[in-house]
Amino acid sequence: MSEAVVPDAMVSPAVGGPYGEKAGGPMLDFSYVGIDAILEQMRRKAMKQGFELNIMVVGQSGLGKSTLMNTLFKSKVSRKSVLATAQEKIPKTVEIKSISHDIEEKGVRMKLTVIDTPGFGDQINNENCWQPIMKFINDQYEAYLQEEININRKKRIPDSRVHCCIYFIPPTGHCLRPLDVEFMRRLSKVVNIVPVIAKADTLTLEERDFFKKKIREELRANGIDVYPQKEFDEDAEDRMINEKIREMIPFAVVGSDQEYQVNGRRLLGRKTKWGTIEVENIAHCEFAYLRDLLIRTHMQNIKDITSSIHYEMYRVRRLNENNTMVLPPNRTN
Repeated sequence: MSEAVVPDAMVSPAVGGPYGEKAGGPMLDFSYVGIDAILEQMRRKAMKQGFELNIMVVGQSGLGKSTLMNTLFKSKVSRKSVLATAQEKIPKTVEIKSISHDIEEKGVRMKLTVIDTPGFGDQINNENCWQPIMKFINDQYEAYLQEEININRKKRIPDSRVHCCIYFIPPTGHCLRPLDVEFMRRLSKVVNIVPVIAKADTLTLEERDFFKKKIREELRANGIDVYPQKEFDEDAEDRMINEKIREMIPFAVVGSDQEYQVNGRRLLGRKTKWGTIEVENIAHCEFAYLRDLLIRTHMQNIKDITSSIHYEMYRVRRLNENNTMVLPPNRTN
């Protein structure tokens, strides 16, 4: 029996690929749509654009703000590390100083901006010392808003908005100071605040646990919502993860950019007469939890809340103010 001849028009398109692959290659599954490829497309686009993260550090001098930032990113990213001077004078008023870095790790590029606030809480009279910080944060929102409402706006608007404010609490072991309460009460409405107990190695474990519990009680009593805020939990899984984080806040941290040899390993730590405090060891301090929150697990969420909640509230308020100014006053006949 002679073999039937199959016309060319009836040959399965799977013989050749949709983009001209040679016949005889691997068979393509045309029942597969490929929606999941959007993830790879988004990854490639994000890798090309890079990422931006703006972190503000607030606290009295001597609490280790610069050291902690260097420890977080394992680089000299703090203002003092880059702009070291022979003699640091305490400014008479709160100053705002920022410095940006381009960081790359495994092909991922990020523009990191660290905003320091020297002079905060260092004066005898600290009345209204949060006002320059509040003004700076709102100024960044205003700059972003003006770029957004331009007729010929940029394809990608530079983002100088403060995504996160790390607030350093002195390790007194007793309670929050009125300055701490007032600052966080006011600033929590305009920026994501993550409170930390600075230099936690000065406290015993019992003192640390009592201090953390006392701070959480005072935050609740004063209606202060620190990050991650309960009302922004998107689903049950987020709620469960964020509840664990909220139970740990404020993070009791120790920072160090010095390496020491411990049991044959090079570790970041602080050397004392009785041993070495390992910064990344969760048995010694909670620095690892803070780094996971800010970088590994919640970085994008922190930026999303800044954009969709804090900036959006500022934008609505400003546009309402502009509309009120433009509309003529109501006149009665």
